Amino acid sequence: MNVKLRRVLLVVLLVGGFWYVTTHLPVVWGHWLPMHASGSGSPLQLTEAQAAPTYDAEEQNNIAVYKRVVPSVVNITSKSLVYNFFFEPVPQQGQGSGFILDKAGHVLTNYHVVEGANRGIEVMLSNKRRYKAKVVGTDRTHDLALLQIDAPNLEPVTLADSGGLSVGQKVYAIGNPFGLSGTMTRGIISSIRSIKNADDAPIEDAIQTDAAINPGNSGGPLLNSRGEVIGINTMIASNGAEQSSGIGFAIPINTAKAVLADLTRYGRVKRPLLGIDSYAIGPDLAEQMGLAVDSGILVQKVIPGGAAERAGLHGGNQQAYVGNTLILLGGDLIVALDGKPVTDPQDINVIMEKHQAGDAISVTFYRGRKRITLKLIAGEAQE
Repeated sequence: MNVKLRRVLLVVLLVGGFWYVTTHLPVVWGHWLPMHASGSGSPLQLTEAQAAPTYDAEEQNNIAVYKRVVPSVVNITSKSLVYNFFFEPVPQQGQGSGFILDKAGHVLTNYHVVEGANRGIEVMLSNKRRYKAKVVGTDRTHDLALLQIDAPNLEPVTLADSGGLSVGQKVYAIGNPFGLSGTMTRGIISSIRSIKNADDAPIEDAIQTDAAINPGNSGGPLLNSRGEVIGINTMIASNGAEQSSGIGFAIPINTAKAVLADLTRYGRVKRPLLGIDSYAIGPDLAEQMGLAVDSGILVQKVIPGGAAERAGLHGGNQQAYVGNTLILLGGDLIVALDGKPVTDPQDINVIMEKHQAGDAISVTFYRGRKRITLKLIAGEAQE
């Protein structure tokens, strides 16, 4: 009996030991380890914040600007019908951004956002409500379009003065890049420079920024640190990638202010025009031609019935070549507009941008050796 009892006890010990090992000790790479070595038996302990997060001054300003302006930024969808190679109708849809100017529902955006929208334009507010929009007027040269919607409780933006901007100044862009509505990015003003739009027309004092601007941002506001609009985001230098490369451009809001009155009154911009065909003269050419001064704008032709002809300016009458370029000599040499020196046709554009058709403009020019100043009434350029 003692031998049998010992055998039973031995079996019980072996079975109990096997049960304990298999249920209480994990196997790691073929070795039995104590349970506490794996850590799986310890409770998970997390460290959590004891209070709501606090924001520094810069974060607080970012949040304040966004909350203040995002209700004024809209998503614009333009619909058009085009024909393919087989003359089959193909519907197309484009998207961009814009912002509310007043309680009456005027919305400012880019011309290229609504260009060719022959099937209608739809504006979606930040509250996701959609409204049909009508085109009040467009300015293709400056890539601007004024729309209007009929909607209640609109929140207009505040427009700043873009004349005193500085490189290095903090800016924000709010819009709908790639259709992602209500997106804000930030950066600085990288430069203030003249650029040309898709039609090769100049846009003076354009705002260059490194704030991320992508397709869909077009027409949205560029803001200063107070949330005031300083520009309209219009284009990016993407080197063919069609996405932000850190070089974006905005039309200065002062340029838009100058044309909004015409757009609301006439549906178009009554752009001022001198009515001349001109050629820039530098020191070397002026010396060869024996001119009275070493730089200016040579009037080659005056447009019949234009402002310059009505004021009595003279064009050239002698053919000459500068390289392979044919020019006409003998015309008046303009040296100043509004008392400001001009040495390039671009200088004339900058000064004329500050006027409207019908304004009286002072023109100073040389006719031979005689210096003359007179007033002319700016004509109206046609698109």
